[in-house]
Amino acid sequence: MLGALGVVFGDIGTSPLYAMRECFVETLPDGTTHQVVSVSRDHIMGALSLMIWTITLMITMKYIFLVMRADRRGEGGILALQCVAFPERKGRWRSGTAKLMVGLGVFGAALLYGDGIITPAITVLGAVEGLKEVPGLQSLAPNLHHYIPGIAVVILIGLFSVQFLGTAKVGAAFGPITAVWFIVLAVLGTPWILKSPEVLLAFNPWLGLSMLFENTEVSIKMLSGVFLTVTGGEALYADMGHFGRKPIARTWLWMVKPALILNYLGQGAFLLHDAAGIRNPLQLMSPEWFRLPLLILAAMAAIIASQALISGVYSLTMQAVQLGYLPRVKIDHTSRTEKGQIYIGRVNWLLMFGCIALVLGFGSSAKLASAYGIAVALTMLITTVLLYFAAMRKWEWSRSKALAVVAIPLVLSAIFVAANAMKILHGGWVPVLIGIGIFTIMVTWRTGRRVLGSRLQEQALPLRQFLESIKRGSKIQRVPGTSVFMAGSSGLTPTALLHNLKHNKVLHERVVFLTIDNETTPHVSAAERLTLEEIDENVWRIIGHYGFMEQPDVPELLAACEAQGLKLDPMQTSFFLGRETILPKGKLISKWRGKLFALLSRNAQSAVAYYNIPPGRVVEFGIQIEL
Repeated sequence: MLGALGVVFGDIGTSPLYAMRECFVETLPDGTTHQVVSVSRDHIMGALSLMIWTITLMITMKYIFLVMRADRRGEGGILALQCVAFPERKGRWRSGTAKLMVGLGVFGAALLYGDGIITPAITVLGAVEGLKEVPGLQSLAPNLHHYIPGIAVVILIGLFSVQFLGTAKVGAAFGPITAVWFIVLAVLGTPWILKSPEVLLAFNPWLGLSMLFENTEVSIKMLSGVFLTVTGGEALYADMGHFGRKPIARTWLWMVKPALILNYLGQGAFLLHDAAGIRNPLQLMSPEWFRLPLLILAAMAAIIASQALISGVYSLTMQAVQLGYLPRVKIDHTSRTEKGQIYIGRVNWLLMFGCIALVLGFGSSAKLASAYGIAVALTMLITTVLLYFAAMRKWEWSRSKALAVVAIPLVLSAIFVAANAMKILHGGWVPVLIGIGIFTIMVTWRTGRRVLGSRLQEQALPLRQFLESIKRGSKIQRVPGTSVFMAGSSGLTPTALLHNLKHNKVLHERVVFLTIDNETTPHVSAAERLTLEEIDENVWRIIGHYGFMEQPDVPELLAACEAQGLKLDPMQTSFFLGRETILPKGKLISKWRGKLFALLSRNAQSAVAYYNIPPGRVVEFGIQIEL
């Protein structure tokens, strides 16, 4: 539970830095702020009521009691949920609806990249902005507000620069720090609740609903701010594989939710006494002597919240690579004991530059908040839709029962999408544009690989026919040792084998066809890892089965063959691989997509490095393919 507290709840735990303010104040594109909703008693009570019930319905009911039960062998995340809802593309699931929902799942995953860029930027900025409320600092540095973006950039550079160490080295400190943060949130809110116990009336849902029905403009602004209280809810599901459902659920119900509710109620009570405190209620509700320590603690909590999203993007990338939606990238495992602790350098630096660009471009957490909600709201809506299909598939519910259960979260998610859509022109276009860009890359890569596979199959020879021709032929020279050819599962002869015979006119005494099968499950047990069969004399087929959260390791896989009767000497084994050069001609896919696919293919990590094949034992054959 302590580990889950530090990794899972950092994002949702930093929402008190800005959520209440965003219910009342709007930041325009030119950087000026103005109060859209008056900080009156009715509006404060309505906002508190909406916050309490949004947190209860969206997080407790939807994620804790529903979505987290739709796991894929203990793993969560929107791609895992997609695999639960549509585990295969055949039968009744091979419909237009299935294809649309799979596409929506991929788009939801793409939107999470936008969330991964915005979250570090907004949380670090929101924490650093507390410097403006520390007594004495303004007199010492009158232009302090000009330095806040620069300070945030320095923190972000430091944060991303240490990612290569892995969360295993710093994760032990996350739980205690986050625990202190939630305790402080509860302690800060409780005295103000005692001063104005009337805020407890906010548990009445009618206070929030009645306010929404009175004024449309107030409703839209209020809802877009209220939604910020549940950003980070996806992390509960995405990080479930690291800790399990029960520790996350207990931590939420016993500590995180009570602390958040107490703090939001305390902020409301403080605003009833001082409406001008809306510019930064969390800092101003605390005693003056505690504002600097609170700022330091908030900065640490913001870094932890950022870490959770960064790690989540790493995991999402690994899943996408294994499921065939992204090209291969270098993945470093930073822990020998925790499978989910990985580091992807290319993704890390892209995230860093994206975060810095947002900090310098927007300049304040208030302006970034306008860009924040829409991506998360869309992802939550897609998750709810996928949950409907997963409930019928996993739990065998009827359509009416599944619809009845997801109806409330579905309506709420749709309302929040509509409310946040109003912010698109004020910065909400940023995560949407990022999501569309990543989605285009993912769909192009998957489509390109499918078309490329079809082209290679057209040129390939059936394996059984090839083996029979080898037996009849007498001109082929056999040489000592073992040759390993990477092969698909289509029963066709690998292109690299045909090129080897064409150019070298030799064949090793023992031939092995190696297939890496990426399953739609997160992990594969050791007993199911390897499939080995001798398909002809001294001709073997090895199939390695890996889940979408696992990294293939060819030497380790080949070493496991000895227990099943095939001993391979690493020094007498050569690996033959094919390398395709894509020539986009607009024949099978549009020319611009062909160029994008060719660019992605050129920049993908080599199969040698990705599968951990000894580079000194590899021979590669190039082939040009027109698409």
